[in-house]
Amino acid sequence: MASSFSQISTIPLSIHNIGKSFGKQSVLSDVSLDVNAGELVCLLGPSGCGKTTLLRIIAGLEKQDSGRLMMGPRDISRAHPQDRDYGILFQSYALFPNLTVAQNISYGLSTRNLLRSEMRERTEQMLELVGLSAIANKYPGQLSGGQQQRVGLARALAPSPSLLLLDEPMSALDAKVREHLRHELRSLQKNLGITTVMVTHDQDEAMVMADRIALMNQGRIEQFDTPENIYRNPATPFVANFIGQANWLDYQSTSQGKAHLGPLSLSLDNIPDGGPGRLFCRPEALRVDNLPQASNSIAAQIVDKLFLGNRYRLTVALEQLEDQHLVAEISTDLTAMPLNTGRIWLTLPSHSLQAFPGAAA
Repeated sequence: MASSFSQISTIPLSIHNIGKSFGKQSVLSDVSLDVNAGELVCLLGPSGCGKTTLLRIIAGLEKQDSGRLMMGPRDISRAHPQDRDYGILFQSYALFPNLTVAQNISYGLSTRNLLRSEMRERTEQMLELVGLSAIANKYPGQLSGGQQQRVGLARALAPSPSLLLLDEPMSALDAKVREHLRHELRSLQKNLGITTVMVTHDQDEAMVMADRIALMNQGRIEQFDTPENIYRNPATPFVANFIGQANWLDYQSTSQGKAHLGPLSLSLDNIPDGGPGRLFCRPEALRVDNLPQASNSIAAQIVDKLFLGNRYRLTVALEQLEDQHLVAEISTDLTAMPLNTGRIWLTLPSHSLQAFPGAAA
């Protein structure tokens, strides 16, 4: 088999100022992002944010109203889907029920002007790649959901595309199978070095699989960054709320590196002087102690305690801020501080607090 066929070309994808409306409804507004060669980028966001429409525009299944798309040096903005050199795996896998596993995989090779022996060799390669050689002659109705997903993936990869598009590829699977396959799929993608764009609404899936995440909201990209930076340094309150759990405290003003909240003042590593806004921090960043610490310690009462195996999730009421509750997560290690329902001291480390000036509650 010719090496140009068997090897996947690693190329970047560039999306420039894409806009799309359906009637008077704006679905995408000035969306731009660059996917590096060999990178896996997740389009993440709530239902209706535009992520699936953007994937369909990349595939040529929808036409953008404005903007352009580049695959390497090629402008594919108006190219037909069959001319864009991608493989795609849909949520439903879209397998032909009357074709065997091997026939489903080889279907995408029928337009490649290959010899029958070349098609057979490539199909066998794909079966081995996804671990399905033993069931090559079974039909989709005889397979589990995870096996069907692997067949769909093998079919998408068989023509050696330059780009792989994944549309919620694991949403139809149960949690345990999904967790196993997301690691398998990520490992395969890395080994092949194929540039990949995946749509998901599952933040855990995006955090585990992506090199970078484009978090979308109302047709715009709120933040495009690594999973670590999106979690630790959210660019907007929406990002902070969408990824993981968030604590919020309203402040009235800031001065000299402190945020003033009624009778309390909390130190932050980075905060400009100014008016009102909101403080954000993650539950696991909070410390729980029996005695006050040097700074940013607040007297509190535990009002609820959930045991989650490796950690407790505490809901605490702040004594000096009426009706204000925060959530803290602490280790269940036996050497940890014993918990009771009496007074505790909650410490909010200055480096873990992030201010969003002017952000509404």
